Amino acid sequence: MLSRVAAMPYSTSRQDAFKQSTYRRIYPLRVVGMGLGGLAIAGVLIEQHAHPWRWALMIASCLLWPQIALLRARLSADSYRAEKHNLLIDSAIAGMWVALMHFNLLPSVVLVTVTTFDKLSSGMRRLWLISLPGLFGAAVLTALIVRPPVQLESSLLVVLCTLPLLVVHTLSSSIGSYRLIRTVSRQNKLLEQLRRTDAQTGLFARDHWQQQADAALQLFQAVGQPACLLMIDVDHFKQVNDTYGHTAGDDAIRAVGQLIRDCIREEDCAGRYGGDEFAVLCQNTGQPDALGIAERIRTELLTLRLPHHPNVRLSSSIGVAAAAPAFSNLQAWMQAADAALYSAKHQGRNQVASHPTAPYAAAQVRPA
Repeated sequence: MLSRVAAMPYSTSRQDAFKQSTYRRIYPLRVVGMGLGGLAIAGVLIEQHAHPWRWALMIASCLLWPQIALLRARLSADSYRAEKHNLLIDSAIAGMWVALMHFNLLPSVVLVTVTTFDKLSSGMRRLWLISLPGLFGAAVLTALIVRPPVQLESSLLVVLCTLPLLVVHTLSSSIGSYRLIRTVSRQNKLLEQLRRTDAQTGLFARDHWQQQADAALQLFQAVGQPACLLMIDVDHFKQVNDTYGHTAGDDAIRAVGQLIRDCIREEDCAGRYGGDEFAVLCQNTGQPDALGIAERIRTELLTLRLPHHPNVRLSSSIGVAAAAPAFSNLQAWMQAADAALYSAKHQGRNQVASHPTAPYAAAQVRPA
């Protein structure tokens, strides 16, 4: 009873090891659960003035059986399968005692409920359903052999002896559920972080960056809060790959991402736009300040050196566009920043260019 198994194995070998150690995790829970179940049974046996053989059977069922179950699993070639059989025996023992307690209502219901719930908590597929025939079969078979009178009433003594099992099991189940919820919550946060982050650079992924930029544009249109977009392109990046190899190119992209993070402010939002292109959303920022941030990125990139590729030299062209009433949507704003980048490239690269606050009618194709 009170057996609870939960894990998230990371590989087949770890999963097998986890399964084979199941009996070790269940053992202390079985000791506690069977012990508290024995207390509930003892309350009924006192009321019945039970024969000593029933007391002996209670001791064997609730105190000796957990030790026997541990040995069965430990000595078995397949401890997981043996522990699964042990859990089924747990249910049969509970069913047997339902009849031996003369179907005393409160402890019988608690034993059946707790035992079945533990099968659901074990993580073993359909084990609770498989255990039901043994549970009820043991109850019926015991009733046919012993032919006990039906005594549904539960005295105060029986109630007091049953409450510890009910309370402890409820608390343990609640704690287990709470831990599971916390684990799922942490995993969801991690998945969300992975979803919105570019793995290579650590900057925001394109979708997340665009969501932030769209929200900033809507805020500008609603209350006039300024914002600027920076579109950043590493000049002649293809030559880095062709000359030094793609490993150098990957190192360069990572280094540029780190440099951009170091050059922007905490409230700004930097993202990977694609390939060797990056984007920065400067929130609550006018065009003069945004040009200063862009110039800092440009000059710092000129001094960037890669530890494993010291001969690589990098520069960048950067386009800056401030949010304006003419930009009805994010695409228009991005096209404006893209046009400024196009201008910087055509002016000789390694420079910053800004877009005037006028509507940008059509996208242009930039040179590589």
